[in-house]
Amino acid sequence: MPELPEVEVVRRGLAEHVVGRVVDNVTVKHPRSVRRHAFGAEDLAGRLTGLRVESAQRRGKFLWLTFDEPDTALVVHLGMSGQMLVQPADAPLEKHAHIIATLDSGAELRFVDQRTFGGWQVSDLVEVDGTLVPEPVAHIARDPMDPLFDPDRVVQKLRGKQSEIKRLLLDQTVVSGIGNIYADEALWRAELHGERVSAKLTKPALQSLLTETQAVMGEALHAGGTSFDALYVNVNGQSGYFERSLNAYGREDEPCRRCGALMRREKFMNRSSFSCPRCQPRPRG
Repeated sequence: MPELPEVEVVRRGLAEHVVGRVVDNVTVKHPRSVRRHAFGAEDLAGRLTGLRVESAQRRGKFLWLTFDEPDTALVVHLGMSGQMLVQPADAPLEKHAHIIATLDSGAELRFVDQRTFGGWQVSDLVEVDGTLVPEPVAHIARDPMDPLFDPDRVVQKLRGKQSEIKRLLLDQTVVSGIGNIYADEALWRAELHGERVSAKLTKPALQSLLTETQAVMGEALHAGGTSFDALYVNVNGQSGYFERSLNAYGREDEPCRRCGALMRREKFMNRSSFSCPRCQPRPRG
């Protein structure tokens, strides 16, 4: 699934091409893409038509647009394959374009979703920790790229958890935006095995881990995100390329770029974890 850097790349594209534009009309071509909107496709289209887009925002992996209608947001669930493409109106329609919003610029904002796990949902905005976020996002913690992210507060929370550190990195209520790829990359950089118990780690070790998490996601964002297939693209349809710089994820039986030991792959939460057996020893017992 797309992680924070990929979603931020999309958010920046929407901020450049969609913010300031008025939604002239919305066409929903697949009902599954609006299944999270309780009142259905017609209501979603009616609520968006005529509104001017004021901002494109994100928290963790969650993306939304705000409008000149107070307290109204369009939450975009990218799911596993969702794309937000800005296309000329005369461009051929993508096979899996399930929602099309025509803008007053003449361009179209198309939601393309091959696997149909994503969708659009109009939601009210609520205040959480002094910030307005859509109701479906209210339970999500701030992410490491958020200007108001408080690493000391997160370290304190992590030190009180009797759980594996990688499991907590993936818990969006503890710290958001981190997925499997960047968790493995940050753990490799911090020289920690993902099965280490969070409460047993020192404060400096946890601070280092969060610093490395910020660093790896910042580098991935600069590169345009991590792309393993053609589904992960920005609003112009271009794929990211940070996969060339990965030090841990997907490198089973390849030499560790720090010590030369062969990287290992282990099962973790129905996923795969990649680590160095020498730099990241498993916890004892």
